[in-house]
Amino acid sequence: MPRLTQDETHPVRFTLNGRPVSARVSPRTLLTDVLRHEIGATGTHVGCEHGVCGACTVQIDGEPARACLMLAQQAQGCEVRTVEGLAKDDALSSLQEAFREHFALQCGFCTAGILMTLDALFLRQPDADEGAIREALSGHLCRCTGYAPIVQAALAARNRIKGGPIDA
Repeated sequence: MPRLTQDETHPVRFTLNGRPVSARVSPRTLLTDVLRHEIGATGTHVGCEHGVCGACTVQIDGEPARACLMLAQQAQGCEVRTVEGLAKDDALSSLQEAFREHFALQCGFCTAGILMTLDALFLRQPDADEGAIREALSGHLCRCTGYAPIVQAALAARNRIKGGPIDA
């Protein structure tokens, strides 16, 4: 790969929620900035810009990642999934529906990142127990809900995904 200069823009291409996208970016451009400002995927929120709050969590090749800590060039050739990719044909995913039903969001700022982390957890571990859910959530800051409704929604979504009783 040729050396990238800070004064020039360079192409970056990746798959976003199942469709190919591209943008021209400087080497220091963060993935959050490309997603929000170049591509228009504004569901990815920018909170602390230090990777602490989790609001910017997306999935890179199926793994949760903090988009505020990732340079856009690092996504070259990757499969990137954002909260916009959870719903199918305008129907909420089981996880999104459970969050709605259990009032697991208030201001909604942290919700996108939490959803992406839980989605990745359930893809890897469909029978995740409450401890695993709480562990996954430990990297997210939510100042509104107190986490109880988030955990209840996650358990309900897990049960839906597994085909068990919906109420957790």
